[in-house]
Parts: sequence; C-alpha cells; structure tokens
Amino acid sequence: MDSSYAVGDLRVSDAEREPVIERLQEAYAEGRLDHDEFDLRMHLAMTAKTRNDLGAVTCDLVPVPSAPVHWDGEAPTGEDRMLAAVSHAVAIPTLFVGPLVLMLVSGKRSGYVRRQAAEAVNFHVTLLLVTIVTFGIGGALYAVAWILSIIAAIFALSGQTFRYPWILRLIK
Repeated sequence: MDSSYAVGDLRVSDAEREPVIERLQEAYAEGRLDHDEFDLRMHLAMTAKTRNDLGAVTCDLVPVPSAPVHWDGEAPTGEDRMLAAVSHAVAIPTLFVGPLVLMLVSGKRSGYVRRQAAEAVNFHVTLLLVTIVTFGIGGALYAVAWILSIIAAIFALSGQTFRYPWILRLIK
C-alpha cells in the first residue's frame, strides 16, 4: 500500500461535493455563470474523482462574502434597519437635525442605528458647510443629496452599511 499520495490526489466523497455544488448554484444565481457553463461544471463536480478535480470546478469563482459585520458585531434587527433608513430619509426635510435626534435617542440602543445616523449627520453637515462657504451656490448639491439619502435609506433598510463619498466625518 502506497501512502505517498498528495492531498489533492485523494478521492472525494459526496459530502465533499455538496459545498462545491452549493457554490456553483450560488454563482449561477449571482450571474457569474451562464446556464451552459453551470451545467458543465455541475457535471464535472458530480463526476470528479479526486480533490484536485473538484477544486478545478470552482477555482475561478470568488468565495461568497460573509454577512456584513456591523457596529456592534451583530446583524441588525428589523427595527434597527427601519430606524437607520429613517435617519437617512428624515435628513431630506430636516438636514442634520433629524438624524442627530435619532442618533442621540436610538443610537444608545443600537450601534447600527448610531453609525448610520452619524453618517447622515456628517453628510448633511458637510453639505451645509459647502453651501455656507460658497455663499449659497453649493445649495445646488442638495438635489444630489436627496438622491444619495434615498439610496442610503435603501441600503440601511436592507441591513447594509452605507458610507457617503467625499464628506467630513466629524462624528464617529
């Protein structure tokens, strides 16, 4: 009996095929594989004899990203996501005041809400400073600000972290 086989030359079991098949299904659902390539790779995964054969099926697929880590390391609850979305949306009519109030009131309970509300406060304070420095000309940026606030609210509602580009982050 020869025990000099490399790990990649060992035969695979059905249990080792399952994660590869799941990754292929996820890649197909993400649009990384077209239907023909998905079928071909599924066939290769099901008929793979060794670990090297099985590894070749998914070697060019990026691993599935893990769930986003939030401020307190826990996934936000539905209420947290709703409050974070509201903190972005309420900034449209109230500038930085609405998000500031939400940050001070609900931010104590949830790090996710605090982080998202602080991001909205920083964004709208930055816009206010630009408007003041440019003697009102920067006020034209508020049309873009409304769009960004809506996008940020959608991100927050889905539980993702949103960071506005090119702002002063005065509140951490």
